[in-house]
Amino acid sequence: MTTPPRSGATIQGATILGDWGTSRLRLFHVVDGVVKARATGAGIGAFDRNPAETLTETLAELGDIGPTARITLCGMVGSRNGLIEVPYAECPIDLAGWRAAAVPVAMELPVTIAPGLACIRPDGAPDVMRGEETQIFGALALLPELATGRHLLGLPGTHGKWVVVVDGSVLHFRTYLTGELYALLQEHSTLTRAGTGTENAEVGFDAGLARALDGSDLLGALFEARSAQLRSGASQGWALGFLSGLLIGHEVREGAASAGSVTLIGDPSLTGRYARALDACGVASTALDGDLCSIAGLGLLHSRIPV
Repeated sequence: MTTPPRSGATIQGATILGDWGTSRLRLFHVVDGVVKARATGAGIGAFDRNPAETLTETLAELGDIGPTARITLCGMVGSRNGLIEVPYAECPIDLAGWRAAAVPVAMELPVTIAPGLACIRPDGAPDVMRGEETQIFGALALLPELATGRHLLGLPGTHGKWVVVVDGSVLHFRTYLTGELYALLQEHSTLTRAGTGTENAEVGFDAGLARALDGSDLLGALFEARSAQLRSGASQGWALGFLSGLLIGHEVREGAASAGSVTLIGDPSLTGRYARALDACGVASTALDGDLCSIAGLGLLHSRIPV
């Protein structure tokens, strides 16, 4: 695990930085490079209301923010369901190009929204991201060695990304629906409803990971989560762990099994699971905290916005 330097170290004065994704809004009140307060609100995909109202309410949870000049946001806030639709910036793209594509929005406090990225993958398919690009450029600032040479970055989440960065430019990336699929299976399928108890989740994860890495096809292996509860007495916790290991294992097997090393960016509890899967594939990994990378990336964007 790599510990990056203090987040937002280049930011002078007070500002609000925020990552507004599909699942949640995270706001950070930063003063002279130090996070003074945090607040969370509903994600863009989690409410049926005016996004501006949600932003105002979540800002209030930060308390007294003082003479803050502006707000800098990334993520699904720039989608067609957000505050305003911000066009994607095309890959390959470096930090300067990403900064230049940011869009200002006139509100009570001035808001700037980071652009997402779009690419054509090596297989010819289109792909997009919103929010992860901020973590990527933040990671390049926190670990300058990532800004030279060729690197593979993994950003697990609702829509996990595997990103190729060459000499500080995002070349292309591929999205995996792992997090969303896990949530759908957990909440809307029969796969985890036959057993009881939460024990043995980690045992289940290891079993699912092994099934993914032994070459089993995904669709054929999914039902084992249910049949093991019915026939082997497996717990519901085991089944949930099995699904997690199976899905993550398949993602890692396809996205990074041939890599020499990977830099993971995200929530430590999630990057830890991906690190286990990578280790099982013989791939070394380093992990960076997703929030710190978001703050660092937003700080880079903030520092180029005229007051």
